[in-house]
Amino acid sequence: MNSKERILGRVRRALADVPPDEDTPVERDYLREHGERTAEETVDLLAENLADYRAVVHRTEAGALAGVVAGLLAARGASTVLVPPGLDEGWLAAAEVTRVPDEGTSTPPELDRVDSVVTACAVAVAETGTLVLDGSPDQGRRRISLVPDHHICVVRVPDQVVASVPQALERLDPTRPLTWISGPSATSDIELDRVEGVHGPRTLEVVLVR
Repeated sequence: MNSKERILGRVRRALADVPPDEDTPVERDYLREHGERTAEETVDLLAENLADYRAVVHRTEAGALAGVVAGLLAARGASTVLVPPGLDEGWLAAAEVTRVPDEGTSTPPELDRVDSVVTACAVAVAETGTLVLDGSPDQGRRRISLVPDHHICVVRVPDQVVASVPQALERLDPTRPLTWISGPSATSDIELDRVEGVHGPRTLEVVLVR
């Protein structure tokens, strides 16, 4: 008996006393949120966990966002930036860079030559320090957040911030291409040597904009 057959056997035994035509609800008695927090405290927790994952966190007001984004691109030395089709043009209004549109015909090597990418997000999870992109027009295709080495993600706070994963799932459409990002790309070998940038951007900068 292989592993698959063993697992399926356990499932069948667990369901042996359930009539085949009965829709048995699954009890979900886990906590929806660990502790009670104000909206501001939830945003603070998000910033803390993002930083713990080695993302670089910035805070700003909406009126100063264009200047912050321009400053981050300039500090990176970026001359080209990948732009999703629905990104707010005002976010890049102060940046002196060449805009590269997100096109379906772009190849991975072409995307790799772009210095930076700027996206929005669908929701951010405070307890896990996770950003979720769902392929909406202001976020673009999944590959543009995975191939360029520098990703700037703008999160509108507190509206786009939730405390927990269950709360995030309630806001998301499961049929969309969801990308869950917890810090910059990183992996470790058997000796725990950490390597960043293997399967995603080496540098993740998150701008929390109020």
